[in-house]
Amino acid sequence: MAGDDPGKHKDGAMANTSSAKKATRKILARTAVNKSRKSRMRTFIRKVEEAIAGGDQATAAAALRAAQPELMRAAQKGVLHKNTASRKVSRLASRVKALGA
Repeated sequence: MAGDDPGKHKDGAMANTSSAKKATRKILARTAVNKSRKSRMRTFIRKVEEAIAGGDQATAAAALRAAQPELMRAAQKGVLHKNTASRKVSRLASRVKALGA
């Protein structure tokens, strides 16, 4: 598989130059970090959604306060677009607010 050899691209072609091999290694490392950040972000979102489903506004608000910086950090690090993060936070906040109404 292409991911097994750091000198191979995902299409299976072998990198020829040392700089291309290094670039491939860097891409693999960055992909691993981004996957981790995206997974962490999804976990925080899931905790908010579970609290909303549970119907407890206090728990949902606390989960949202924990999730918001995580989403914005993901946007800052380039895992997702800034507007996407803001939209997700906004939609979660409106759902949490609706629990109290």
